[in-house]
Amino acid sequence: MSTESHHESGAGISGDGPVQADNETNRRARRILFGCATITVLTTLAIFFVLIDNAASYFFGAKLTEMLMGASPEQTVTFTEFFTGTRWAPDHATPAHGAIPIIFGTLAITVGAAFVSIPIGTATAIYLSEYAPDSVRSKLKPTLEILAGIPTIVYGYFAIAFINPVLVAPIASALFGINMGRYSLLSGMLVVGIMTIPMVSSISEDAMSAVPDELRNGAYALGATKFNVSTRIVVPASISGIFASYILAVSRAIGETMAVTLAAGFTANLTANPFAEIMTMTAYMVKMARGTTAVGTVEYQSLFAVGLLLFIMTLTMNLLNDWFKRRFQEEYR
Repeated sequence: MSTESHHESGAGISGDGPVQADNETNRRARRILFGCATITVLTTLAIFFVLIDNAASYFFGAKLTEMLMGASPEQTVTFTEFFTGTRWAPDHATPAHGAIPIIFGTLAITVGAAFVSIPIGTATAIYLSEYAPDSVRSKLKPTLEILAGIPTIVYGYFAIAFINPVLVAPIASALFGINMGRYSLLSGMLVVGIMTIPMVSSISEDAMSAVPDELRNGAYALGATKFNVSTRIVVPASISGIFASYILAVSRAIGETMAVTLAAGFTANLTANPFAEIMTMTAYMVKMARGTTAVGTVEYQSLFAVGLLLFIMTLTMNLLNDWFKRRFQEEYR
């Protein structure tokens, strides 16, 4: 009896060993994964803190941490001037801190790029999802992904070497009698729009391909044409993914730096002339970062004020993207 109970106890212990080892492995994996997620959250919070800490120095003459330690703030730039002023020149002999020109330049580039990328990208996605044979789709989609992988500075030089002198300048000269320089608002719109076409087309096509074939077959059974099925069945059913591609493309356009800097220029103009040189928020940051501005000056701290505003704009677009996805996923669930 004692021998049998000893054997049974030993068998139980040996059986529990692999289970305990698996549980320990799962706990370690959970800790590692939680640590990775924590790093991403802490990095985002650190970026936001650095921006708001230095932006406070731009507006109040002291960093947020210094004010928390007892430093007295002295407002150097008012929020009214920053958000309503129409002249932006923090580094000039007669400084001006109205950010409207660079905000306008950023939004103009973004809207113009959206008018290029959204129609072309959506049409491309419909073709790939509903019309293209497998042989064409297998070649066209990788080509679009290659287009998405081209460095942005290459797009910038493409704008300087081709878009501006070959496409935009002849139109400005022939139709309006305008002699353009190297940079223009229209060139920036076109190059950023071309850059974001693959993002719209690829994500939208994935969303359309995920639509169940039962919806298509039901429409065909009722006598619908392929065009009607594409535009009235597939597109509404995949609107969540399509809207996500639009918002991601707009976010990419807002934060684009090198291509738009090389295409649109470095002059902060508040103008609706598409052939004029303008400056975006990212172009200003590039200009100041490569200059000789002393660290700690108002001109230097303006980098962080502009960066904080850009961060908030991009974060707003991402939150809007999440809202759209939740809203339309519930509708078509």
